[in-house]
Amino acid sequence: MQSQSLSFRLIISATLVLAAFFGLVSLVLENSFRETAEQALREKLQVQIYMMLSAAEVKNSGELSMPTNLPEPRFATPGSGLYAFIQQPNKKLVWRSQSAVGLVAPAPPLELYPGSSQFLPTEQGRYALHYHVIWKNVAGIEREYFFTITEDAEFVSQQVRRFQESLRVWLLALGVMLVFIQFMVMRWSLKPLRLIVKDLEAIEQGQKTHLDGQYATELEGLAGHLNVFINIERSHLERYRDALGNLAHSLKTPLAILRGCTDSFVGNKNTVEEQILHMDKIIEYQLKNAAAKGAQKSTRTVDVSATIKKISSALSKAYVDKSITFDMNFPESCQMYFDEGDLYEIAGNLIENACKWCASTVKISILTNQLKGQKNFALLLQIEDDGPGIPPGRLNEILKRGVRADENIKGHGIGMAVVFNLINLLGGKLVGGKSDLGGTKWSVYLP
Repeated sequence: MQSQSLSFRLIISATLVLAAFFGLVSLVLENSFRETAEQALREKLQVQIYMMLSAAEVKNSGELSMPTNLPEPRFATPGSGLYAFIQQPNKKLVWRSQSAVGLVAPAPPLELYPGSSQFLPTEQGRYALHYHVIWKNVAGIEREYFFTITEDAEFVSQQVRRFQESLRVWLLALGVMLVFIQFMVMRWSLKPLRLIVKDLEAIEQGQKTHLDGQYATELEGLAGHLNVFINIERSHLERYRDALGNLAHSLKTPLAILRGCTDSFVGNKNTVEEQILHMDKIIEYQLKNAAAKGAQKSTRTVDVSATIKKISSALSKAYVDKSITFDMNFPESCQMYFDEGDLYEIAGNLIENACKWCASTVKISILTNQLKGQKNFALLLQIEDDGPGIPPGRLNEILKRGVRADENIKGHGIGMAVVFNLINLLGGKLVGGKSDLGGTKWSVYLP
């Protein structure tokens, strides 16, 4: 699991937070337990103080006397850890237990008033409970004493250590369990992301076309935007592929014309230069279309008649062996708002197909403001030939990319698809039918 992984970061973050939390919990609980153990020790020592008070006796002379044996046997065992002392305010030691032989009595606090007690740790590593009392005997003699009982701190320390060991084991086990639970919850929570990644890999491998899984509500927007992005990129890729195909197809006619001029470049110098310039315009036009994001309205006019004449003249050289007769029925000049490249694509492909399939005649007609049931169209371009024609059932089929009218004839099935798509993009209409000459008639309605 890499450091850049979201799962790794979440696990590390959860582990650090739990470690800090359990560390604070351990500290608080250990301090609380220590305070509780010390309080329990104080109460225990307080009971021993009361026991000593009940056993002590002040003689008529004012001297304090203690019995040889006390109820607590630890007072009679040296080094038992439980020690008792009785002192006067001048720190004079009056009595000590047998267990305290050789030990220095801890000094009682001076601010301790009669009838009160104070629980303190000593410098010797013990806990001491001091009790201040004023004793008055039967003879009326008063004596002031400090009763002190000490016990080794090891008693409390052992309890705290045992509690610490038990607490840390349980906290560690609980922490590991919580980290595991957090890991499982995290994997379950991140499952929608892994599903999207899996679907994206399937798209990359070509097994899917878009994200179609059931995703979490928070990821639906992301999936939708990714689908839009994928569709846009796929559309761009298809457009560039089509542009390359269109470019190759558009260059076929100029190359055919140049090939027809190879026998004598001197006599066809103008034609060669014209076709080279035309090829340059074709390349520029196709590159512009490949980068375009939609239909673009031309703001310049083009002479449709002049363009048709140029195309016909060039194709007559390409199909010089057919001695094609061009029957042109259009005005000398016809200015329309069109992109010259679009017009070359439409008219060039249709006229070239007519030249390819005709026997000897190609008829071209241009009518302006010609409605005839096709409303809102300003230009009607009709191209006919006297060839075998296309069966009516295949007219729509050959408008698809890669489909040819006759699979035995050399070609790529691109030209008519380019014409059809371009006319639709311009808002026009392409209609095919039977020509009076016997071949095919294509009618192009342009707005």
